[in-house]
Amino acid sequence: MFDRVLIPLDGSPLAECVLPYAVAFTKALNAQITLVHVLEQPSSSQGLPKADPLDWYLKKTEANLYLDTLKVRLEEDGIFVQTLLLEGRTSEQIIELVNTNKVDLLILSGCGDTEGTSRSLSSTVMMILQGVRTSILLVRTTQSVTTQVQNLSYQRLLVPLDGSQRAGAVLTLVTALAQMHDTDIHLVHIVSKPEMARHMPLSQEDVELANRFVERNQEEGSKYLEEVHAHLPAKTQTHLLVSDNIAATLQTLSEQERTDLLILSAHGYSGEARWPYGSITNRFITNGTTSLLIVQDLPQHLPEPIPKSVETRQSVR
Repeated sequence: MFDRVLIPLDGSPLAECVLPYAVAFTKALNAQITLVHVLEQPSSSQGLPKADPLDWYLKKTEANLYLDTLKVRLEEDGIFVQTLLLEGRTSEQIIELVNTNKVDLLILSGCGDTEGTSRSLSSTVMMILQGVRTSILLVRTTQSVTTQVQNLSYQRLLVPLDGSQRAGAVLTLVTALAQMHDTDIHLVHIVSKPEMARHMPLSQEDVELANRFVERNQEEGSKYLEEVHAHLPAKTQTHLLVSDNIAATLQTLSEQERTDLLILSAHGYSGEARWPYGSITNRFITNGTTSLLIVQDLPQHLPEPIPKSVETRQSVR
């Protein structure tokens, strides 16, 4: 499913915190990793002088050394690694790289700033998320990267399912991760309470109609979870819930179960293909606190070209 994994790194310790998660994935899926670092060039549009050639050469040398050091570290753990050094605006270069090289999984740090004090995503990460149509692992952690990369394993996975084929597409990946890490899987199906007219108090007939709707969907949801459960590893639990706020209920369940990773499809049953993510997934991108794996259910295609502010030069090593 994920043969080619791309990891952008900016040289900060928080960005490197994604590496243990990358190892956990690549070992389960037998994938190869590309580490990429983008050297930001001064923007002529902002009236900034061009970088001194000698200074720029030293920065490129340092960047290559940085990537090589991480490559050796990962290869010692049996991971196949390539490195790539790009020049330009970070968001533009990553978006173009993903969309032109058929990247299967993009792993990003979900920490909002270099100190890890903000839960909000950085503007660069948000631009990348909106510009690509591929699967994303968004790692939210402040754990020090000094921990050996091979020591991380997933203990609890939370997998929301709405009954659609799109949502069910994550199950192959869930099974692979669970078998590799002996993981507890929590499947959850949430029945939504129906929207009723609110201009006046509900009549008894309205209440009974809404209750019948919920009960019927609970019956079908229970059958659906039983069917899915039968094809998954033994350490799988199911949760059938009723809520009028699906995202909030999922967040609460994730906190109660101390979930390591929330896995969901980019779009659910009613997701619009013109948007990169459905409403529930988008809520967890912007407001979630748990690491998030978004499995893109739509074919990858090229978004509108992004104006390039600088000439791109790259070297593959």
